[in-house]
Amino acid sequence: MRGLFVVKLGGRILEEPERRGAALDAIAARYRAGDRFVVVHGGGRQVDAALERAGIPKRTHEGLRVTDEATLDVVVSVLAGLVNKRLVSDLIARDVDAAGISGADGGTLIAEAHPPTQGVDLGRVGRVVACRPRVILAILSAGALPVVASIAATAAGELLNVNADAAASALAPALGARRLLFLTDVEGVFDADGRVVRRIDAAGLSRLLASDAVRGGMRPKLHASLEAIARGVGEVVIAGPRRHVAALATGKGGTRVGAA
Repeated sequence: MRGLFVVKLGGRILEEPERRGAALDAIAARYRAGDRFVVVHGGGRQVDAALERAGIPKRTHEGLRVTDEATLDVVVSVLAGLVNKRLVSDLIARDVDAAGISGADGGTLIAEAHPPTQGVDLGRVGRVVACRPRVILAILSAGALPVVASIAATAAGELLNVNADAAASALAPALGARRLLFLTDVEGVFDADGRVVRRIDAAGLSRLLASDAVRGGMRPKLHASLEAIARGVGEVVIAGPRRHVAALATGKGGTRVGAA
């Protein structure tokens, strides 16, 4: 076995069969080559669709979903249920022994309520404060590939919706991962001129976050990258569909974030 990698899947990849299939093909190929993976996922678009069917309004702030009790019920059922099990079954179809859990299982992700952001109460949104990866390690020791839905629980057992990027950035250092990869539907991080930034260190990423170049869902991803680097992950890669295979095999493609 050559290493352990944490891979976060998100965006249209989870919604569009062709893109999802290509990403899972690449993961399955590396798994069969001897690499070990932990897949972390959200499923925002699927949650959006389920909320619309239920007549529940969607609200977001700074790339995070404002989550009341009704929204949380939908989030848990969609992420820990439908999205997680579809990914597991898709991987099994590719001869990968996959096993699905949520971050609430076995105290894998322990969270606290996210404080208000710019005066906005996010509701049942959590901020990961601890990670106990023993269930994930047990799955890995059995030769299987863990698939983790981005749901966490407080120390008292209260379920919380956590950002999948933040969940991945907490798991990667706890597992001693060599690399954290965000496989997404954009080709990387863009600078103020609209060009993909191929290589950037933590200081440069902080400056980029302080500018107006980064908006919406990319902001939590970049904050998560900084957290992972600060906690000892050697490299973070953010790659779009054309670079998934290269990113998984070599870490090249998209935007590479290093400590220095």
